[in-house]
Formats: sequence, structure tokens, C-alpha cells
Amino acid sequence: MIKVGIVGGTGYTGVELLRLLAVHPQVQLTAITSRKEDGLPVADMYPSLRGHVNLAFSAPDKVDLTQCDVVFFATPHGVAMAQAPVLLKAGVKVIDLAADFRIKDLAVFEKTYKIPHTAPQLIDEAVYGLPELNRDDIKGANLIANPGCYPTTMQLGFVPLLKAGLVDAGNLIADCKSGVSGAGRKAEIGILFSESSDNFKAYGVSGHRHTPETVAQLQRFSKDKVNLIFTPHLVPMIRGMHSTLYARLTKEISNEELQKLFEDAYQDQPFVDVMPWGSHPETRSTRGANVLRLALHRPDNGNTVIVLVAQDNLVKGASGQAVQCMNLMFGLEEGTGLNNIALLP
Repeated sequence: MIKVGIVGGTGYTGVELLRLLAVHPQVQLTAITSRKEDGLPVADMYPSLRGHVNLAFSAPDKVDLTQCDVVFFATPHGVAMAQAPVLLKAGVKVIDLAADFRIKDLAVFEKTYKIPHTAPQLIDEAVYGLPELNRDDIKGANLIANPGCYPTTMQLGFVPLLKAGLVDAGNLIADCKSGVSGAGRKAEIGILFSESSDNFKAYGVSGHRHTPETVAQLQRFSKDKVNLIFTPHLVPMIRGMHSTLYARLTKEISNEELQKLFEDAYQDQPFVDVMPWGSHPETRSTRGANVLRLALHRPDNGNTVIVLVAQDNLVKGASGQAVQCMNLMFGLEEGTGLNNIALLP
């Protein structure tokens, strides 16, 4: 059994990890930390876990995480980098759901997140945890930088086109929407029910922290310089993410060939569903499941290809992807504990 510790188990990605790992056949939940909720039974905070998780939250100084096989950090940026060195030295694998190790350029990281990086010696060691693109590296990794939710949709939507050299890499556009849970579990005016319900708005238009992460990863698959216009929006739903991606074709290609390009790219990827040409993936078709669905469109058979991408921001966009990485790191079948069907309605 894999002994698992979770740092920051009170937030939405934390409880999503608990939901998935509590029924994982190869996992033994060992420790869940929270300084504020020390001693509180997990099921008292999250009644959905009654009968499945019998642990109580523990203050960080009361648990020895070095006794775990793997520790997940479902914490704000900056926490994992402070604790990862000790854990890694003790032979514990680390999966960080925040952004501490996603960006290889230290100056770009510090400019983007406005905090100093306290473990720069680990940046090169960290593997970017997007299995569909980095599976072999993940298998041998000790430190995983779990991707952002928006970047997951953008990369899996754009990469087949960039690898094939079919589109103008300098003119990529991503129009993305996320449910309110993407902002985290916190008291903030903008995500109160009376503020976000019956409302729709863009944010981060002049620059969002997921842009440099996405551009750096996309650049790996293009010989031309990548430029991305990324505009996120907040939509009045709890969970779900939908990205509409636009790219300008630079070569002649039929619709059938475009469809085959994506089908071939993801034919062996159990959690990417390439839908029939012209389909419209819906967020509710991915709710609660570790699946990303995408579909291709080409208005008037012109030179613009549109990729529609839908996922659950808390599962394939965060905690499910982290478990997917854990399975690979420990030599398990990739879908272990993750093959549940989406909830509908």
C-alpha cells in the first residue's frame, strides 16, 4: 500500500484528493494536515467522506510526513517549496498542486507569483505532471509540478496542431471559462453566491499567471516562437471548465485529416476523449470525472481551426491529474482509482 500524506486538506483540491484516494485500492491515507483545524475529524468538515475517511486533521508539527511514500501539497503557492527539500531527502515523493515548480525560469516565476523561490535547486528536478505529454518522465520522477487547470486544456488542445506545424504559433487565442471552485475555498467578495450567481465576467485580461506556464510548455512543441492571448472568465457554476481555442492554419489540410491528427495523438490516452468532428463538449459531461473532452470545428472551411475543450477543473484540472501522476510514479495502472463516470444530471 502507498502511504499518502496531504498537506492542506481543507481546500477544494484537498477534499477532491480525499474523495479519490479514499477509494483507491492501493492507497493508505496516513496524514492530513491543517494548522487551523488540528484535531477536527475530516468527516465533520466534509460529511460526504463519512464512513470513508476516519482521520482527523493534524497540525503540521504533530505529524512526521517523512514516514509517507508520497505527499501531496494542496496548498497556496510557496508552501511546497519550503517543505519539499526535507521530504525528498528522506526519500518521499512530492506532488505539488500549486505553481512552485511549474515554471523553470526562476525570474519569470518570481515576477509572476510575486514571491521569492526558496528551493531553486529543485526546479530542474521537477517534472511537469501532464501525463499525456510527459508520461515517461513522470514514471521516474520524485517531484511533480501538477499543471494548472487552464493550462491543461490549452496544451492538450493546441499541442497536436503545433507538433504537426500546421498553425501560426505566434497567433494562438484561448477564450476560457471556469467554475467558481477554481478560485479556492475562501471568503472573498467576488466569489460569494450573491456576487457570482447570475453573472459572467472576464478577469486577468492584461496578464494571467497561467500564461507563462502555458507558453513555456507549448514552446516545447513548436520550432516557431509561441505567442498566446489567454482570457479567463468566471461563470456561475461550482465546477467545470470550458476552453475555446483558436489557431490559424498555415498549411492545406482537410477536415478529415485534422480529425485524424487528434485521434492519432490521443488514441492511447485513457483520459482524453476526442469527440466526432463538429461536436460540442459540455462541462457537465466531465463533472466529477478525470476526463477531458475535445472537439474540432472549422468555420466555413476557412483557415481557422477551433478546438473546444471541456474538463472538471478540480479533477482532470487538478486532483485527478495528480492521482494519475501518482499511479505512474508507483508503477500502477494509470487509471487506478480514476475510472469513475461523470455525474449527469
